[in-house]
Amino acid sequence: MSTTTWILDPTHSEVQFKIKHLMISTVTGQFNNFSGSIETEGDDFSKARIKFSAEIASISTNNEQRDEHLKNGDFFNAAKYPELSFEGTNMEKNGEDRFTVTGTLTMKGISKEVSLGVEYGGIAVDPWGNTRSGFAVTGKIKRSDFDVNFGMITETGNIALGEEVKLFANTEFVKQAVLQPA
Repeated sequence: MSTTTWILDPTHSEVQFKIKHLMISTVTGQFNNFSGSIETEGDDFSKARIKFSAEIASISTNNEQRDEHLKNGDFFNAAKYPELSFEGTNMEKNGEDRFTVTGTLTMKGISKEVSLGVEYGGIAVDPWGNTRSGFAVTGKIKRSDFDVNFGMITETGNIALGEEVKLFANTEFVKQAVLQPA
């Protein structure tokens, strides 16, 4: 069967995270520069091979001072580890349009297997004749698993940041060349 490559369209995608602040509210952040691809057999995503990366320096929480702090050694250490990456190695179908993708997330030089929920939005052809596919991705990781251990305690004894980081991505991919087997 032929291999199809799908390239992430960053203008129609977003990659976000959410973390508890003082355990009473949630801070949302995003990465503004990211890329990704999916390889499939034909248009079948059930055995997709996924690659994704995000530039740490593009992090944004809508607060410049906090963003700069996130880039330093207390958190992501962007100077030493300029990107995070995910390589999906297994897609398991869980329903009509639902999958679990398992793969390796690498952040700060640490690689861990993670599983993410995927909701398949379908395939559509845009007004210019490009075939596109859409996915909503959700998941959770523990920040300490990736050596993101900033753990300030407030003067009242409250934890400044939660351990769990929720991941959200809405993505759109554009179908590229179809490679026929030799």
